[in-house]
Order: sequence, then structure tokens, then C-alpha cells
Amino acid sequence: MLRPAIFLDRDGVINKDKGYIYKIDDFEWVEGAKESIKYLNDKGYYIFVVTNQSGIARGYYTIQDVILLHNYISDELNTIKAHIDEFFISPYHPINTNEYLHLSHLRKPETGMLDLAANKWSIDKSKSFLIGDKSTDMECAENFRIKGYLFKNGNLLDFIKTCINI
Repeated sequence: MLRPAIFLDRDGVINKDKGYIYKIDDFEWVEGAKESIKYLNDKGYYIFVVTNQSGIARGYYTIQDVILLHNYISDELNTIKAHIDEFFISPYHPINTNEYLHLSHLRKPETGMLDLAANKWSIDKSKSFLIGDKSTDMECAENFRIKGYLFKNGNLLDFIKTCINI
């Protein structure tokens, strides 16, 4: 059975973007983010995080560091009976074209992370959308042929209820 999906950028949408967040101590939820995920879970949406993590290619942190942070996010959401169905990351950045070149298709505005989700999960693209905070997120949504919503600041749940009208 097909279900709609919400693709969420991480830094700037779920957590405050302070630059290269990979430590739990540096992670700070965007207001209304946890509640938004619970709200969307309750509405029957798949929730996927699609995040460019160029800090990996730059050598600032490892994929394992990101996985540990994502496990923390999941644990925090579990306390309110909410969940993210899957996290997708792009470690690629043009600054380091050797180690992660084979993953360049994952980096937004390319659609690789969304394609991975669509190939694994039964997604109704006609009712799916992406929320991001950068133009590359909006380009990614357009390239994937879903709606994109630009979130700049404020309460994410209010944004979803008001601007997206779910």
C-alpha cells in the first residue's frame, strides 16, 4: 500500500544549524520539530531525513559520528512515541572527489537519497513533499517531482499546519 512521504532536511529544519553538527552536545532541536514528526507519524506519513553531510568528506567527522547522532535523535523521538522511518546521508562533497565520488548522486540537489527511499519504501510521490532550508533542497524536490517547502525559522509544527496545511 502506497503512503505519502515527508523528506526532511536535517540541519536548519530538525535541528538548529550551527555548522557541522555531529556531536550530541551541539545538537539543539528546532522549536516544534519533535512534535512535527509525531504529528506527521500520526497522519500516516513516512518520515525520511535527507541530509548532505560534507563534514565527512572534509574530514571533520565520520559516518559513524553521524549515525550516533541519528541514533540519539531516534531515542529522543521514541520518548514521545514518534519516529523517523529512515535517515539518508550524503557524505560526498566536491572538495574530496576521491573517496566519495561514487556517492556524488546522493548530494542534494541530486535526488539520490530520495531515490533510495522510493526504491525501498512504498511511497506515493503525488502526495509527498520535502521541507528544507536551502535552495538546493528546493531544487532536489523539483528534480524528484514533488513539492518543496522552504523553512527558514520559527516553529516547524506551526509551519507545517499553516503553510503546508496538513
